[in-house]
Amino acid sequence: MNKNTINLQDTFLNQLRKESIAATIFLVNGYQIKGSIRSFDNFTILLDVEGKQQMVYKHAISTIIPFRTVNISLTPSAVE
Repeated sequence: MNKNTINLQDTFLNQLRKESIAATIFLVNGYQIKGSIRSFDNFTILLDVEGKQQMVYKHAISTIIPFRTVNISLTPSAVE
């Protein structure tokens, strides 16, 4: 992959994590999870849900809706 390629998913999730922005995560089965992202990798997202940790596989997620606007920069240098 080109070094200047922007990974929008990682940028979005990282901004949610860094700013501790809570979000509603909709799973493909219709279940909703409300919590804050603590960590993520290529396959999973670790959430803080009411003080408890919950790991969700990314392939089970359909939509992530943050509780407030997420400001992300789409320049390659901002991703690091």
